[in-house]
Amino acid sequence: MTDEHIEKTKSAIESAENIPADRKAELLDLLSKLKPAIAKVSETHHEDARSIARLVEASAHETIRPEKKPEHANRLLYELKQSAQNFEATHPHLAAFVNQYSTLLSALGI
Repeated sequence: MTDEHIEKTKSAIESAENIPADRKAELLDLLSKLKPAIAKVSETHHEDARSIARLVEASAHETIRPEKKPEHANRLLYELKQSAQNFEATHPHLAAFVNQYSTLLSALGI
C-alpha cells in the first residue's frame, strides 16, 4: 500500500504544471529515496509507514493545487515531520529524507 501512495505522488508531481522542472527532479529524486526508507519502516511498523506514505502523498497534492491552503499544507508537513521523527533513532535515513522533502515543498511556496 505504501508503494501505491509513492507512485501516485510521483505521477502527480510529474504532471504538475506549476512546479519548475528542476524542482520536479529534486522531488522525484527524494521520493525514490523515501520509497525504500518507508518500506524498511513498514517491516516492523506497517501502520506508521502507511501513514507517512499518505502524508507524503497529501502534501505533494497540496503543493500542486492551483489554490493552495497554507494552513492545511503546514499542518500536513508538521504531521509528516512528527511521524518521521518517531523513527529518527532507528531509521535515520527516513527522518532525513522526510526533512529534505518537507523543506523542498516549503520552498515551493506552501
